[in-house]
Amino acid sequence: MCAILLRFAAMSVINKRGITAALLVAACSVPVAAPVAGAAPAAAAAVSAGQDDYAGQGEHKGRFDPKLLGRILRANAYAESRPGFAGIVVRDRKTGAVWRNTDSDTLVWACSTPKLAMVVDLLLRNDAGAITLTAEDRDLMHRMLNSSDDNAAHALWTRYGGEQEFAARFPSYGMTDMRFTDEHPHHWGWILTTADDLDRLMNYVLTKLPAAHRDYIVNEMRSVDVNQQWGVWGAGSAARPGNKNGWSDDNDDGSWLMNSVGFVGPDERYTLAVMNNTQVVENGYDVGMETTTGISRIMFDGYFR
Repeated sequence: MCAILLRFAAMSVINKRGITAALLVAACSVPVAAPVAGAAPAAAAAVSAGQDDYAGQGEHKGRFDPKLLGRILRANAYAESRPGFAGIVVRDRKTGAVWRNTDSDTLVWACSTPKLAMVVDLLLRNDAGAITLTAEDRDLMHRMLNSSDDNAAHALWTRYGGEQEFAARFPSYGMTDMRFTDEHPHHWGWILTTADDLDRLMNYVLTKLPAAHRDYIVNEMRSVDVNQQWGVWGAGSAARPGNKNGWSDDNDDGSWLMNSVGFVGPDERYTLAVMNNTQVVENGYDVGMETTTGISRIMFDGYFR
């Protein structure tokens, strides 16, 4: 569930870096998008700046394999040829290389991608003894990750504190750009976020969570239902991809938003975040599925032998 994309084509986007205390510290950067009229930050917490402390748009930090970098650039050219636009972030967790395009810090409705952050939060609160997850809760978590079940997300969001609890900690998992607006209810389905946020969230899962939680989430993302086998999934079976997707036709004009975040390669070496506003109404779902899947396919399909 989401609504209109708020893109700031006529506004300059200001990236700021800051270091503040967070409940759970992720080794990520802290780019903060320009304020949105009528929007308020979901929480004041931020994460510590780390090796990703830079501002490169359409550029990369660290060393990518030249063949892969060429693929990334071709994928971005493909994205630019498609309807609408897509924010893209690619990360090599082994070398530390990161590539992001010019829309990586553009706020877009997150759709169902915050379900991944919800699972992270529930697992960590359970570890801390703040809550006790039941067998039913864990089934709902599985349904959120496997088939992106909205009813499961609603149940857990309501049961475990809603905005006051979940949203207060989401920035600690890397979602430092996220915010709500005054026009919509403050719940998981109406969060504005960026591809940069989704990149940081995915890398929090892979690098900061206890091993048991990390492995659980990785296995869930690698075995998603057919309704999520697109986007990052386009990397192909040899890449052993896993992803969490989000999609909606809730733009004011009925056009579609198609988002995908996940990992590919041996030991989940590469992460990819794509947020695609198709700006297409009729067949927008199919257009966005083709765009997001094509981006991942061009980057990674056939790269792993």
